[in-house]
Amino acid sequence: MAALKTLLPFLQGLRWRYACGAFLLVITNACALLIPWLLKLVIDGLQHPEQASLSAGRVALLIGLVAAGYAVVRIFSRTMILNAARLLEFQIREALFARLMTLDLGYFSRERSGDILSRFANDLTNVRMLTGFGVMSLLNTAVIYLAGLWLMIRINPWLTVAAVAPLPLMVLAVRMMSSRIFSVSRQAQDELARLSSLAEESVGAIRLIKSYCRETYVAGQFDAVAGQCLARNLELARLRGLVMPIMALATGAGTLAVLYLGGRLVIGSQISLGQFVAFSGYLALLAWPTAVLGWILTLAQRGAASMERLNELLQSSPAVVERADAQPVVDLGQGLEARQLSFRYGDRPVLQDISFYIRPGERVGITGPVGCGKSTLLRLIPRLLPLSDGMLFINGQDVNGLELASLRRLMGYLPQETTLFSRSIAENVAYGGDGILELAVQRAGLDSDLQEFSAGLTTVVGERGVTLSGGQRQRVALARALVREPELLLLDDPLASVDAGREDEILGALAESWQGKTVLLVSQRLSAFRDCQRILVLDEGRIVEQGTPEELLQLGGRYAELARMQGGLVRVKSEE
Repeated sequence: MAALKTLLPFLQGLRWRYACGAFLLVITNACALLIPWLLKLVIDGLQHPEQASLSAGRVALLIGLVAAGYAVVRIFSRTMILNAARLLEFQIREALFARLMTLDLGYFSRERSGDILSRFANDLTNVRMLTGFGVMSLLNTAVIYLAGLWLMIRINPWLTVAAVAPLPLMVLAVRMMSSRIFSVSRQAQDELARLSSLAEESVGAIRLIKSYCRETYVAGQFDAVAGQCLARNLELARLRGLVMPIMALATGAGTLAVLYLGGRLVIGSQISLGQFVAFSGYLALLAWPTAVLGWILTLAQRGAASMERLNELLQSSPAVVERADAQPVVDLGQGLEARQLSFRYGDRPVLQDISFYIRPGERVGITGPVGCGKSTLLRLIPRLLPLSDGMLFINGQDVNGLELASLRRLMGYLPQETTLFSRSIAENVAYGGDGILELAVQRAGLDSDLQEFSAGLTTVVGERGVTLSGGQRQRVALARALVREPELLLLDDPLASVDAGREDEILGALAESWQGKTVLLVSQRLSAFRDCQRILVLDEGRIVEQGTPEELLQLGGRYAELARMQGGLVRVKSEE
């Protein structure tokens, strides 16, 4: 199957483990096949003692030794193959996570978190089962069939034909069902991914759900999705339930044919009783591999469906890539410049013909109505989103030609959506880079809040910062952006969750850290621009006004209108 071809690179490094496991499986089946032959010697020896080469006691001892060897080698063969499958699962999981780390924001805006997590858990489990128990069972079936049929033909070819005659019909029936099993397996995995996404979203939004008394509604949603998941899995179970009886029917029909025809051959002295017992033993050894073929088929189809889902992630390509000839950048140098910068999400234009130049050390505010492209503009500067050549320059160099790591090391970025890890405040702040934690915390206006926590900086903030208020979470994120002492600060609405009294405190502390730094500050609150030297006003993806706060107020345009709407709370401070 095409989906399973992706497994080949991962299997290359494990080929010797699988080869060793296959060799041990051959020895295991050789021991299993030897026992019926030894039973034949015992029975024939009891019937014709004068022709017996070994006594019954010695043969019994030999059977015991072979059975013990079979048990020991079987353990090692299973361990070798199943361990290889675990290592394969580990390698694919590492590759999946590494691929996730290369993908850009566009991918994560399209895909659901629960769906991604489902691929790491359920889909990988299906692939491990296929490459572990599935491969082991397939190898075991191949070996036992080849050797068993050869030994059965040696006893009586026509009796062998009668024993295996139902198998072609079985294979045809199963083949007709295989495509349906694959389709239903894929649907079942997709439904499980939907269920995982809904559970993950519900847990993350539990406070909102309880605030609006939506527990019953969300439970109903979960029941509906869980019901669809159950329906797909029941359909898959029914298909599997059909496969196993077909296999058992084929085995049972072959056994009946052997009992009838074999008995007649023994009565007619065409084969000995010992040969009949050995033949029956070989047929019994074929019974389980024949029955397990249906299970192997189901594993293969589920594994292929899961691998197809994993391939969608493994083969995803990031839109933002670093060029082979990318150059490092050490500072802003000549500053930051946009030249007719345009950007669109799919068919929807967001920014159109944006042009500006920001000098090193300049502090620039960006404002405008919701949806005008302010946040998108900030995301484009560190290349979190793909951008065409010739639109954005740092130190006179196109950002597309710069090393991503060196470009982003210049910046401290505070996104609009605050993200905290379930760790201590200190660890969340230190995530931004090396620096003086206490100074970053002070400049973010968080030091006074620490007095409320008995553990101070070592306070664990809980899942997504649940133990903190909205303003506290935002200030922790702000401290994280400041701790590295970046040359360029990109702050997307850093005071949105802060009250007016705390805003003055934070802006005052920030003014100290802004000395010598280039700052781009996005905000709807014009009072946040009191230390900005220039303002860009965006509307419908275009810069409609720009200038100092005083110039924009005198202009009487959009900025002045926003100032009037906010009740004259705009305080400007001109700096030459």
